[in-house]
Amino acid sequence: MTVRPTATRAALLQVDAIVTRLTGRAALAEVCRFLRASFPHYRWVGVYRREGETLVLDAWDGDQATEHTRIPVAKGVCGRAVREAATVIVDDVRSAPEYLACFLETRSEIVVPVFDAGVVTGEIDIDGTTVGAYDASDRVFLESVAARLTGPVGAAGREPPGDAGAARSSAAPPR
Repeated sequence: MTVRPTATRAALLQVDAIVTRLTGRAALAEVCRFLRASFPHYRWVGVYRREGETLVLDAWDGDQATEHTRIPVAKGVCGRAVREAATVIVDDVRSAPEYLACFLETRSEIVVPVFDAGVVTGEIDIDGTTVGAYDASDRVFLESVAARLTGPVGAAGREPPGDAGAARSSAAPPR
């Protein structure tokens, strides 16, 4: 699927409005909810924050929770995005031995690092239900979103520890 340039501009303005109005996990949860509601091929959206060599799920939106609320940087597609400091697109997770299975219906994944002063401090993780759901337009768009999440990811790290489920938006996107 592709993210149209007209949708990109409007979505980035909305993300800017969210991170101006909210901080920390609340901002991350609202961005997850917004992305999932606005882009139907984004079936599960989460934001992980890096704590040393572990990724900690701070916010998500999807049909169900993931068991992967803490992921070692040494493991999985999420860990690979941190290790390589680059966006990772997996067209078919069933052919990716490093994929940490969350949901049976997941077929594709895109993971986009969030940087602060050149260091990966978090990431956006998105699952899709079709093979090849993500392309270069998703990468470019989500890298722009990730650049806007530097402040909220940092603020989430200064908040008291919390359950990522509590930061989840309860609003489900239209089907």
